Amino acid sequence: MATVVLKRTGQKMPLVGFGLWKVTKATCAETVYSAIKAGYRLFDGAGDYGNEKEAGKGVQRAIKEGLLWNTFHKREHVHALTKLQLELWGIEYFDLFLVHFPIALQYVEPSHRYPPEWWGDDGKVYLQNTPMHETWGAMEEIVDAGFAKNIGLSNSSGSIILDVLRYARIEPAVLQVEIHPYLTQDNLIDLAKTLGIALTAYSSFGPQSYVELGVDKGVTSLLSHDVVAATAQAHKKTAAQVLLRWSTQRGIAVVPKSNSQARLVENLDCNSFDISEEEIKKLSSLNINLRLNDPRDIDPRLAIFA
Repeated sequence: MATVVLKRTGQKMPLVGFGLWKVTKATCAETVYSAIKAGYRLFDGAGDYGNEKEAGKGVQRAIKEGLLWNTFHKREHVHALTKLQLELWGIEYFDLFLVHFPIALQYVEPSHRYPPEWWGDDGKVYLQNTPMHETWGAMEEIVDAGFAKNIGLSNSSGSIILDVLRYARIEPAVLQVEIHPYLTQDNLIDLAKTLGIALTAYSSFGPQSYVELGVDKGVTSLLSHDVVAATAQAHKKTAAQVLLRWSTQRGIAVVPKSNSQARLVENLDCNSFDISEEEIKKLSSLNINLRLNDPRDIDPRLAIFA
């Protein structure tokens, strides 16, 4: 299995993982179990997905037969939520634990509502005045306590990364951001590689439905784009495999999801071929800086990519 080495611990992170975003509670345990059977060893979950317990059941089933992210940034809340998430997953520690968004929200007690999502009970967004310095210190304490082997950032710009590095005792091992041919993020990728921070791409297939975005930008799905289709045909692979290989061939891990066993296997097999440098450039030339996941759509005060 192709991997990337995390610099502090030397652990090997698979280049192809499985994303749990929007996997329903009803199907999550079986989906995770099936993914493990297919060969997946990297799972991307989050405290806001609401399916951690079910995902953990899939992991426990696999163990018997034969592994997130954080919106509450105050020190005590980071510790409390880490322990809760470990309990839900039914494991003793995380190999990798991320600050998913560099946005601190007011704490919601899990006994009151879990997952908390982005809103208060009244449907409004309430921010918390907690600096990243405090949050990162708590993340380091999680490593010290043995709850996580590696820690990292997600959805963070270069300025945030450089700020964290000014005071980090344990540097970020991984940066997870949205990357696909419509949003190539070349400068951010170059920065992370220069700093020795491993990269994980989410939303590798790009925006699939603008209904969920509430807008119509008239953009062709990457899975049916002519450039992607031509590359797939040339290599006798699927469009999804080409889009994943566009990242993994450059050392960027991916975390696609699928409820189809056949596609689970196909996605995991995306490293079985190489695309040419010319093909990589053609795919990258599709960049239009189109972002699928922007919290500004929730509240203008959350415009972290401005």
